[in-house]
Amino acid sequence: MKTQRDAFWDKVYEIALSNKDVVIVSADMGAPSLDKFRANLSSQYVDVGIAEQQAIAVSAGLALGGKKVFAYAIAPFITLRCYEQIRLELAAMNIPVTLVGVGAGMSYDDSGPTHHTVEDISILRALPNLRIHSITDSNMAIAIASMSCFLPYPNYVRLDRKVFPTIYSPLYDFSHGLANLTEPKVVPDVYLVATGNMVHRALEVAQELPLGVIDIFTLPINQDLFLKTVWKAKILFTLEEHTLPGGLGSAVCELLADNGLTIPVKRLGLDFSKGYCYQYGGREHLQSLYGLDKESIIRRIALALEAHHVDH
Repeated sequence: MKTQRDAFWDKVYEIALSNKDVVIVSADMGAPSLDKFRANLSSQYVDVGIAEQQAIAVSAGLALGGKKVFAYAIAPFITLRCYEQIRLELAAMNIPVTLVGVGAGMSYDDSGPTHHTVEDISILRALPNLRIHSITDSNMAIAIASMSCFLPYPNYVRLDRKVFPTIYSPLYDFSHGLANLTEPKVVPDVYLVATGNMVHRALEVAQELPLGVIDIFTLPINQDLFLKTVWKAKILFTLEEHTLPGGLGSAVCELLADNGLTIPVKRLGLDFSKGYCYQYGGREHLQSLYGLDKESIIRRIALALEAHHVDH
């Protein structure tokens, strides 16, 4: 089993061997596949050092010159630190650069809030042209690596640091941006809508509660497919290791409101209303502090289902 990072970069390396236009711009980051780039494809590898804003500028210039560019750093630094550069040099001019960030959510549980990536979806989905790919497993990472070489717009690939079980087959078509992984076991329908590493938690919860599970891995959300899936739902739950304002739950609420659907939504995510998380003790412990462990999610969902008179 590979991490999403290694699966992604191994695929990019494979493509780059036969496509000399594929270029990586790294902000002093490492990975086994990047070592192969340095050794075997040095003309297709640029390291700008710890200078993420400069990485965006260099990437934009290379892309304007016809290169297929991947700009890589730890997720909070390739997004929040570079927001103005992404906004003006990529999104505003629709320049097709792929931003690659490792450490989604609280992947860097041992490094504190400077390394937690918990606002990236909020800020980037506000930009025009740019797409977000919130990766669920290594097979998705491989597929998105291939897709990114041909996209006509900027995109951001959000990789987790941890190894997760494989959910999707290598041949799965990820072009739809979401997947209905399990069907609800009750009528009217109840869905748990998740993204990133929380999709795995959602599947665990669905083994004990009568929920369907929807994986949203591309934002903006595929409006037609999502509405077609949930239009009969009694209630939706959203689940993300991301702050609540502007995240997946907000995107779902906006989509329903804009299309006149009055489906109740309960958002489950990181409530940082009292400040950032300065606690340590491992990722599972941090998740439990915010009610994102399996037992807390089951309890919160069960209470909401009772309140809405849904049998579970």
